[in-house]
Amino acid sequence: MSSEMLPGYSPSFKKPSEILRLSRRRSRSEAGARTGLFSPGEAARRVPGVRPFSPGPHRSGSGPVKRRNPFANLENTVAAKKRAESVTGICPQEREPLPGTEQENPATELKPYRLVEDVIWRENLKTEPVATIEIQSPEKPLPTPEPCKASVTYPADWSLKTRLLFTSSQPFTWTDHLKAQEEAQGLILHCRATPVSLPPSIAEPKSSTDLRCAFQQALVYWLHPTFPWLQLFPRVGADRKMMGKNSPWTQDEALQQVLMSEWALSFTSLYNLLKAKLCPYFYVCTYQFTVLFRAAGIAGSDVLTAVMSPTTRGIREAMKNEGIDFSLPLVTNDPNKKTKASESTSELDEKTQEVENTSEGEEARMDSDEDESFSWLEEMGVEDKIKKPDAISIKLRKEKNEVKLDHRPESVVLVKGANTFTLLNFLINCKSIVAAAGPQAGLPPTLLSPVAFRGATMHTMKARSVNVKTQVRSGYKDQFSLEITGPVMPHAVHSLTLLLKAAQRGSFSASLYTHEPTTVFNTPVHPQNSKEMNSAELANCGLHPLTLEQFTQLSTLGKSSIRHLDLSDYKYTWKC
Repeated sequence: MSSEMLPGYSPSFKKPSEILRLSRRRSRSEAGARTGLFSPGEAARRVPGVRPFSPGPHRSGSGPVKRRNPFANLENTVAAKKRAESVTGICPQEREPLPGTEQENPATELKPYRLVEDVIWRENLKTEPVATIEIQSPEKPLPTPEPCKASVTYPADWSLKTRLLFTSSQPFTWTDHLKAQEEAQGLILHCRATPVSLPPSIAEPKSSTDLRCAFQQALVYWLHPTFPWLQLFPRVGADRKMMGKNSPWTQDEALQQVLMSEWALSFTSLYNLLKAKLCPYFYVCTYQFTVLFRAAGIAGSDVLTAVMSPTTRGIREAMKNEGIDFSLPLVTNDPNKKTKASESTSELDEKTQEVENTSEGEEARMDSDEDESFSWLEEMGVEDKIKKPDAISIKLRKEKNEVKLDHRPESVVLVKGANTFTLLNFLINCKSIVAAAGPQAGLPPTLLSPVAFRGATMHTMKARSVNVKTQVRSGYKDQFSLEITGPVMPHAVHSLTLLLKAAQRGSFSASLYTHEPTTVFNTPVHPQNSKEMNSAELANCGLHPLTLEQFTQLSTLGKSSIRHLDLSDYKYTWKC
């Protein structure tokens, strides 16, 4: 029986020993011709995506090169060339370069062709390619967003931050290891609301006692209630972090009543400070929503304001039943889809009445259509077994658009003037602001304030400086960072930037991590043509004069918040 008749026989198969022998013979015969690399003409004729044929190491001792595949032959090379041409669909000589390229010397310059991603083939299995992905070089550069113009200040950001990360080419060692006297002096400066005046630039920040005391002063905030084993901010979506923590009040109703009674006293104390303009603002953080109370003169308003977000239809109906006059500043009400600055509840009632009058006709028409649609059931005699839509279903269908606002930024509620006191009583007596089940069951809402109030506990944010080396083209350079964690309120962000501007010689970058449910607090809730308020009446509210000047201006960030802040040459640029 001949070898050709044997099963699995391949005429082109050669033993490895024979392949090595042929390789040595071929390398000796071609040693004289291969004295260097490929010529420019051969480089141009090479097929893209196919590894060039390499017979083996040179005998002339010019240097080691990549060893050729001993199992490669001329048939594999030709097959690879055909595969490459079948994938691209055009010959290498017929490729058209991208616009803007020239073809003067194709042998010495590689052209930016339109490439096609290679597809894995298997000849033995004879499989087809799954897909070909065409990757084209863009003919036009992608548009880049224009950065905001540099300014000596930046707009007020009313959202709460969970973390700040400052980076600079100057070290932050002046923030480490505060002396006991410097820490005590910083706390006294905060309690007495004494502003610290610093020069525009500090040559030796580590030896500046005023700078280190002011840094300690900027880290202080006031909190109620306080349980050291619980993280009381953020509260929205914090069930997982509180899972498994000790909560002795969960099953004790008497303890819950004591906690809520103390909380109501602290809440009332904060509101009285706000009304007397001794507190600029404060936050009420529940497990479902957050409320921002601002004093008169803050954010361009001449009356007290309260912003609540997110809300639901149930909480809005309960507020309406309590007689609280509120508005939905982000709800579009006109046909041109323009957002109005404010809308009173009476206007909403009038519009609702108009919608109800209009819906009566639609309801009658729909009822007639439904009667016609059910007429064929009467002919079959089964109309009694079919349940028609009841009044509740019709009512829910009418309120579908209102329910869509729930838990969305557009559900933000604005309360002004004397209605804020009604809102205070509503929140104190509302049982739904406290979770009835889960890890937060029976836990009163968190009160956050920049100034002291009854029942509050003083806390400080955590600061940590890190020095690292980053790789650059010329080697490595020192990169310094400062991390601030905790409930970072708006006044703390501005105070820290004032200190870092002087200590870091007018140059640093900051990444701000926002508590997302509070981003909507930057929405302008007042007409843009309103005048800026005078900050003289708020001189005793406990804020730095420059910080107070920033907070009296109108909100300009809209529904976004500052995510990145850069200071270069004492001028700010920011990204939202």
